[in-house]
Amino acid sequence: SFKVMMHYRLAHKLYLNGHYFLARWVSQRGVRKTGIEIHPGAQIGKGLFIDHGNGVIIGETTIIGDNCTLYQGVTLGAKNFTLDENGHPMNLPRHPIIEDHVTIYSNASVLGRITIGHDSIIGGNVWITHDVPPHSKISQGRLNDAPSQKNV
Repeated sequence: SFKVMMHYRLAHKLYLNGHYFLARWVSQRGVRKTGIEIHPGAQIGKGLFIDHGNGVIIGETTIIGDNCTLYQGVTLGAKNFTLDENGHPMNLPRHPIIEDHVTIYSNASVLGRITIGHDSIIGGNVWITHDVPPHSKISQGRLNDAPSQKNV
């Protein structure tokens, strides 16, 4: 977590100053050392903790608030791209906004320009494609929550 954030903070400064190639190069060095990919264009607040971070992906237009925690395999990604009249992707916000004090557990995918409200918990192995209000807890249903079926 510490190592990748050092790479990200440097890459982000380079990105903001228009040094896109160099920013991506620094970012990719961080990926090779940690297995965590953070696009230099992402906006990340204070206190992001990435636990067992291998496979974490944070997209270019993602915004992460303060004091958030991500576990391995979390994807903060785009659901689709908006294309211009020539069919080229437009650089519009397409990644999620994660507000303060959010925890996202292993292998969760948060996709599209949606907002995960502050103080929420997103369980492992879920796909989120709609806004989540503050103080929410999202998880998979349990097998024993399903109606029982008889063997015929």
